[in-house]
Amino acid sequence: MIERDDKSKLQDLLKVLEITRSLAAVMDLDSVFWLVIERSMELLDAERASLFLYDSVHNELVSRVAVGASEIRMPAERGIVGETIRSGQTVNVPDAYADARFNRDVDRRTGFRTRNILSVPLRDYEGSLVGVLQVLNKRSGPFNAYDITLAETLGAQAGVALQRARLIEHYVEKQRMERAMKIAREIQQNLLPKENPEIPGFDVAGFSRAADETGGDTYDFLALDDGRCMLVVADASGHGIGPALVIAETRAMLRAVGVGGCNVAHILNLVNNLLARDLGEARFVTCFLGMLDPRNGHLEYASAGHGPLLFYRRSEDRFTEVGATGLPFGVFEDAVFDNVSSFAFTPGDFAALTTDGIFEASNAVGELFGLERMKLVLRRDRDLPSEQMIANLHQAVIEFTGGAPQADDVTAVVVRRK
Repeated sequence: MIERDDKSKLQDLLKVLEITRSLAAVMDLDSVFWLVIERSMELLDAERASLFLYDSVHNELVSRVAVGASEIRMPAERGIVGETIRSGQTVNVPDAYADARFNRDVDRRTGFRTRNILSVPLRDYEGSLVGVLQVLNKRSGPFNAYDITLAETLGAQAGVALQRARLIEHYVEKQRMERAMKIAREIQQNLLPKENPEIPGFDVAGFSRAADETGGDTYDFLALDDGRCMLVVADASGHGIGPALVIAETRAMLRAVGVGGCNVAHILNLVNNLLARDLGEARFVTCFLGMLDPRNGHLEYASAGHGPLLFYRRSEDRFTEVGATGLPFGVFEDAVFDNVSSFAFTPGDFAALTTDGIFEASNAVGELFGLERMKLVLRRDRDLPSEQMIANLHQAVIEFTGGAPQADDVTAVVVRRK
């Protein structure tokens, strides 16, 4: 074993200081990886090096880059790297094939021949394990105590740089996602009706507010050539960009099919078949679809898994709760939605078509707003304009929940016969 003289040690120290300065100047994770790997091989006179990130959630080690080899993924308990994770200590292996802990799979896969290994844990400034630096095949022989000191000094700097780069990467990704979510929210808001429809003899209004940046709810009004108005209230399962895209697709399909003036059953059947081919097993959409005809005051409707819906008869001062008349969109292709109902409006009657974000809103103790409270508010405001009825209902939900953030979107449409 060749001992390092004072001059060589000074040169090594200067190299470590230069590496430290270089690490302070790079911010992205890939640059940190390449810098640590290349400089560790130079500093320790090694043939190869790999840097592994430790994923504590999945207990995995992932080599994002490796000089001289393709990306390597492995369970955190395997091999010399796994021993480093388990012990939290540097592991020095002078003869790899004589050590039972050595995992030979990588050599078999790559054709590389590992002779000796130095495996160093990398920690962040709080001391938490964030990765492992592994250096292979020192050219002049096995790694010694001085090499371990150099590697651990480099590793201390690398761990902090790695943590900083990961935090920056997460921040940049968060900013990117927030920008994407903002754009998605703007698009989704622009898809909502700009104004309430003007329907002879009726007062119709709608409202929707997402629980987060983008929601899975929508409502829509579409005036048809024959004088009828198509009414839609829909709710895609889940939250975020995925459900927002699904609900935008649902709206587009309903409009494309509904503009031809088809009947309710035909529209639901066709849209369900189209969505069932696109949606994965974990996604579905509930949808109320109605055709309001002001000429006779009738609302023909069906519900694909959406409900309960409330119909109020003024002459009887009574609510009727109507549940779903069919399965949600996307559950089964070729599902049949032929259970179409009708409600004949008389003066003072109204229908309240909402998503579950209203009656399932909860307060601090977990109590739900519920249908009965919803009925009380609606009955109290039955003579107000539909838009005001919705605003008061939404305010009642906010007061009930104490303004606490809710897990679901809030959407409502009120159809009132003047």
